[in-house]
Amino acid sequence: MSRDKERALLHFADEATAARRLADAAGMEALAVERHRFPDAELKLTLPFGDEGGVPECLVVYRSLDRPNDKLVELLLLARHARRQGVRHLVLVAPYLAYMRQDIAFHPGEIVSQTIVGGFLAELFDAVVTVDPHLHRIERLDQAIPLEHAIALSGAPRLAELVAEKRPGALLLGPDEEARQWVAQAAAVTGGGFGVCRKVRHGDRDVSIQLPELSLAGRQVVLMDDVASSGHTVARATEALLAAGAASVDLALTHALFADDALAVIHSAGVGEVWSTDCIAHQSNAIAMAPVLAEALEGLW
Repeated sequence: MSRDKERALLHFADEATAARRLADAAGMEALAVERHRFPDAELKLTLPFGDEGGVPECLVVYRSLDRPNDKLVELLLLARHARRQGVRHLVLVAPYLAYMRQDIAFHPGEIVSQTIVGGFLAELFDAVVTVDPHLHRIERLDQAIPLEHAIALSGAPRLAELVAEKRPGALLLGPDEEARQWVAQAAAVTGGGFGVCRKVRHGDRDVSIQLPELSLAGRQVVLMDDVASSGHTVARATEALLAAGAASVDLALTHALFADDALAVIHSAGVGEVWSTDCIAHQSNAIAMAPVLAEALEGLW
């Protein structure tokens, strides 16, 4: 595909590999943003085009919003500056979207971050493209990000293709009820069975798991979810599955968030292989989402 001079993709150094895959798939030039942190932690960004012209009409910004706080400031600076330089269409590709879990106030005084951060992004960009956003009590992404083009894609079908290759005939299992949508999508691709566990959360790192009433003895099981953070939900599910006679437990997930020692926690519990998409750069990345993201971008032009 020939590269389009009217469109370009901006990325940061820490996400260069995935961003360039997307630029190649979409036929755009990939341009790096220079990022400097001052001793007082303030940020300075420098775009790869100056103030004398050469600014593309359409600019795609690739920034996955794991560890999001600095990145949200980056987006504010970058988007406001790009508008001043004449960029007409700004698109954010944020394969991981932060601050979606806090969608109601669970206790008096809590701030509902989902619609605040969603509104912030809507003010900066004309379209937002993400993958498997963690939406609980809403059905559509545009309810959190009030844009006509608030696009939520899924990594489940591509992960399912990998699971079918690596573990043919495996039982797909969601570690909690919220994962049903992803394991159901994946099972439609693999043609195999699926189920979901029931999770009771006692704290950020304290959960208990109830297995579904399925035959598990001797089965290869693949746990599937949108995200793993502390790893404790996956660990408890794995321990229960192995105790119930499962032959093996592997993990397939969209977002390898994995805070602190999470990966060690799940391997210690008995998880074998871990496969993730490249929505968040991690050593477990096994699936590139560039073809899916590029197709979504094509629908915006």
